[in-house]
Amino acid sequence: MTNKELKDEDLKYIFHPCTQMKDHERLPLIPIKSGSGVMLEDFEGNKYIDAISSWWVNTLGHSNKYINDKIKAQLDTLEHVLLAGFTHEPAIKLAKKLVELTPDGLNKVFFADNGSSGIEVALKMAFHYYANRGENREYFVSLSGSYHGETIGALSVSDMGLYKDVYNPIL
Repeated sequence: MTNKELKDEDLKYIFHPCTQMKDHERLPLIPIKSGSGVMLEDFEGNKYIDAISSWWVNTLGHSNKYINDKIKAQLDTLEHVLLAGFTHEPAIKLAKKLVELTPDGLNKVFFADNGSSGIEVALKMAFHYYANRGENREYFVSLSGSYHGETIGALSVSDMGLYKDVYNPIL
């Protein structure tokens, strides 16, 4: 497929996050075929620097052989099991390593699969902590111009009108 064909198909079927869909009329999507290191390549051979690591997810580069080999090996053993009522050795090992890196008193890990969910859970944990102590805490501190994600809780502590303003009545 060509870049144009892919763009047309994409706009027909996909809602993009953090995007005003009408903006794609003047800022066309760039269909990406592959990535290696910091470089991305479209279906016509044009190359782009992924300067934000695909929203900070690929900080060690695209197609990182070491990471890919570890993921492939894990897929052959156990691709996924939820941590609600189950556990598995890689989660325990990673949690232990993370706790060893943190200051005393930070001795538990919560795994989230994305930033918005991580913020959402952190807000709930903080609220629940004070509720358990019998303290009524209703406010969170955040920075002006901040962005923390697109879930309702994450939006409530963000300060990006483009993403937040329409939801103000329920925040």
